[in-house]
Amino acid sequence: MLVNWRSIGSPPKADAGQLALDWVTPGSQGDDAPLSPVATRDALARLTALRRPVPTGSSVSKRPVRGVVGSTLRVAHGLPVADYVGASIEMKPVPAAARGQRWSAWLALVETLPVGTEGSPVERNLVRNLLQTNWNMRQQLSKTEQDRFFEQRSMRIAEGADARRLRVIGWVEDGRGRVVAAAASQCVPEKP
Repeated sequence: MLVNWRSIGSPPKADAGQLALDWVTPGSQGDDAPLSPVATRDALARLTALRRPVPTGSSVSKRPVRGVVGSTLRVAHGLPVADYVGASIEMKPVPAAARGQRWSAWLALVETLPVGTEGSPVERNLVRNLLQTNWNMRQQLSKTEQDRFFEQRSMRIAEGADARRLRVIGWVEDGRGRVVAAAASQCVPEKP
């Protein structure tokens, strides 16, 4: 990957019960930028959703998870095939608060980099691909529909990513952009 993590300074460490995501935006230096090998346009989409400008340096944003009583968020991914991995995000049952509103689901394919990887002083969840979809629950369901929010897609594995370190992290936002649920798949370390 050849990323110079020291070039952005010391990042904050996630506290217990928190999860940090590393988003790298394309910069004005193009391929000469220190983190250009991992820059993605998905970071720009996330900044747009947050109504934040593209930072000139490193930037930190914290978002609390409000929680939804009686609903469960589940994310999952399959095994890599060629340059793709199947991934899904599901919330069921649909919360009563979502009826008649447009909620959004975000599913990030991340590469979890252990402490010390390429000079990083902390573990990192580097966003390598992103799926964003809107969920809109109508009042009336047909007999074949289920009372759940669900999305399943193939996600491309970024060039240079180590497929053994991939996992998915997902979250759901209500119509006001508040995070109402979050979940992460777990990487099971390979046995030697």
